[in-house]
Amino acid sequence: MHVEKGGKIGRDNNGNLPLNPPRFMPNSSTSSLTRVSDPSKLHKPDLESTGSMGSNQSQQADVYDTSEKGTPGMNDVGQQVPPSQRPPDQAIDPSSFPDGGLEAWSVVVGSFCALFVSFGWINCIGIFQDYYQEHMLSQYSPSTVAWIPSLESFMMFAVAPICGKLFDNYGPRNLLLIGSFLHVFGLMMASLSTKYYQFVLAQGICSPIGSGAIFYPTSNSVSTWFLKRRALALGIMAAGSSLGGVIMPIMVERLIPRVGFAWAMRACAFLILGLCIVANLLIKSRIPPHPKPFKIMEFLAPFREAPFSLLTTACFFFFFGLFLPFAFIMVHARRFGMSNHLANYLVPILNASSIFGRTIPGYWADRYGRFNVMIVTSAFSAIITLALWLPATSNAPILVYAVLYGFSSGAFVSLAPALVAQISDVRKIGVRTGTMFATVSIGALTGNPIGGALIPDHSHSSLWKMQLFGGMTMAAGAVFFILARVKVTGWTLWKKF
Repeated sequence: MHVEKGGKIGRDNNGNLPLNPPRFMPNSSTSSLTRVSDPSKLHKPDLESTGSMGSNQSQQADVYDTSEKGTPGMNDVGQQVPPSQRPPDQAIDPSSFPDGGLEAWSVVVGSFCALFVSFGWINCIGIFQDYYQEHMLSQYSPSTVAWIPSLESFMMFAVAPICGKLFDNYGPRNLLLIGSFLHVFGLMMASLSTKYYQFVLAQGICSPIGSGAIFYPTSNSVSTWFLKRRALALGIMAAGSSLGGVIMPIMVERLIPRVGFAWAMRACAFLILGLCIVANLLIKSRIPPHPKPFKIMEFLAPFREAPFSLLTTACFFFFFGLFLPFAFIMVHARRFGMSNHLANYLVPILNASSIFGRTIPGYWADRYGRFNVMIVTSAFSAIITLALWLPATSNAPILVYAVLYGFSSGAFVSLAPALVAQISDVRKIGVRTGTMFATVSIGALTGNPIGGALIPDHSHSSLWKMQLFGGMTMAAGAVFFILARVKVTGWTLWKKF
């Protein structure tokens, strides 16, 4: 028996075909079949030859593994696919983002309501700082009282990694339900509080944990629906927090003299409950959840990337000073003779101006670059704090500062998630935003108490040390925003990024 030219099997001397014909394997260099003397070689094909696609480029083609999606890893030679022929991931393909439409904008509407009740409530910390110092906790120092609003900010941001991971694994639904319950329950308990520790537990811990469980799945869900118009969509969403910061302080300030502190808090809680129902009905993620085991290194891995580390450092420093004007502007205004009636409207003025600060910069960011706009607005916040609020001793400059700072600081809340999304894989946005906000929570926790400690006597001491501290930390944040941009784009001044 022999193999004839062209791969035909020859007959024996009697003209019969063999009973056990030999096995063959393809030869990459010719189209003929070559007999294999060693059958084991069938399972050890030459990677260079059988993987050939007719060009040298194919020899360098990557072997990619899609096992995370439930399909076998393409590690076999016969399954090797060059990058140009790999199927795109539809979840992160830029063309798959709707960037509009009824379903996408309904998510934005629900997110607006969610931010109204979560971050909008946090924006009310100034009125509670002032009220507790003057009434229910007057025996405590400003620094001690400041731990309550600081804990609110800290707990809301500290739950970010957990909420981010749960969002990536299971989607927004359960987080929103749990957050709605905890937020409303915490405020109801605060309405019954009379002791310092009770306010800490109810308003400083329980309620903000619920706020965080509402805020993070909300902002992450919006990011899955928008790409080119992401900053605008997040800006509209964040405007809800500003509107909440306008309405709820006025509600509290007007209701307390009429129905008392307890029922004023309950009225706010019922309003929050109604809007949470709307948010739970409308908010959903475009990307299906992909459950994965919890790994602590998953939260530390982003810090290996220099742009992410610099961005997180920038947000950390900016948050040190961000809430100081919200917490102490009323104390500062009364110190220099502003009437109680007008001073009570300073926080609503800050938040009303912030409505425009969270929408207009978002539009500019999509057009001129998100990092570019964040650098300008954060630097402007530092400048007006040092040049306008620090030397202010009359009503006019304090009111002007409230309007300008509300606008410039408002951009931070809407743009920070957009900046993280810009340098991240959208499938990992929950973990990465959670890592950033968890780091920021340390600044949110310690900023107000440090500011309060810089005011030894809230009735007579000057506030310039606190104002200087706030302005300098915001300036440091602006510097790190610049460094994060430079790390990605270089020193090109006019590049959109």
